[in-house]
Amino acid sequence: MKLVVGLGNPGAQYTGTRHNVGWLVVDELARLAGGTWRREKDAEVAEIRVGSEKVLLVKPLTFMNASGAAVAPKLRFFKLTPDDLLVVQDDLDSPFGLLRVRRGGRSGGQNGVKDIIRLLGTEDFARLKIGISRPPAGWDPSGWVLSKWRPEEEATLAELVRIGVRTARTWVARGVGEAQAEANGTDLRPKPEPVRPSPEEPAPRGG
Repeated sequence: MKLVVGLGNPGAQYTGTRHNVGWLVVDELARLAGGTWRREKDAEVAEIRVGSEKVLLVKPLTFMNASGAAVAPKLRFFKLTPDDLLVVQDDLDSPFGLLRVRRGGRSGGQNGVKDIIRLLGTEDFARLKIGISRPPAGWDPSGWVLSKWRPEEEATLAELVRIGVRTARTWVARGVGEAQAEANGTDLRPKPEPVRPSPEEPAPRGG
């Protein structure tokens, strides 16, 4: 059995915010696999299968900063190890359009990951990190992560979610190394327009 956790905040006011991109990925995983969400004490959960592997999808309802309270008890209850955990998160330090898989390492300031590390007592679990970029000038990071996606970002976001679903399924079926090989080259940032050389000035006529 594997545990795939999408980080986010509960409540309609947080729907469509950058901090909730993890929920978008697990919602799409559940939808494609025919999973049904049910409410438990600290989370919404849905059971699906990826091949022969049973997967429990989890959306913590504890608010981001206390995500570990919804994750750690589930690992203990199902007798799972950190090797069986994938956390899908937003990443301020990666530009929007980048997606990567990482195993271990510090939280990078992501408070949901920080709380999971605190309650598990280890950093050694896999993360699927979806870039949301640093805030523009004049924005506080706490306000930026709770801001809504802009209409012009929706197409890229939908593609990142699609790739995130595929990557999570690869992690379940074939492990973190295969998921990294598949996902870590993802770069959906707009490419700059090529600089076109200006037409050459006509050579002056001799006189």
